[in-house]
Amino acid sequence: MSIDLLLALQVCDAPSAQAMFTYAKLLGAAQGVRLRAPPPEPTTCCGRGCNGCVWEGFVAAASYWREEAVALLHTHQGLRTQA
Repeated sequence: MSIDLLLALQVCDAPSAQAMFTYAKLLGAAQGVRLRAPPPEPTTCCGRGCNGCVWEGFVAAASYWREEAVALLHTHQGLRTQA
């Protein structure tokens, strides 16, 4: 398990986002880091492929969540290395 692999995981839909969330949580638990809850999946998609679909927002939110998780994990690794 590594932060590099977490960064390499592609997030393009709900299943890939859920896989990334699970991996990040496992990585955090292994390092003793508690991550905030990931963004919830949208429930209001109409299925018509709208420009600005709620799923686009979810993928963006999932990517931002990963960035925050990676920053926190990097910080924790740095503190652990110094100790």
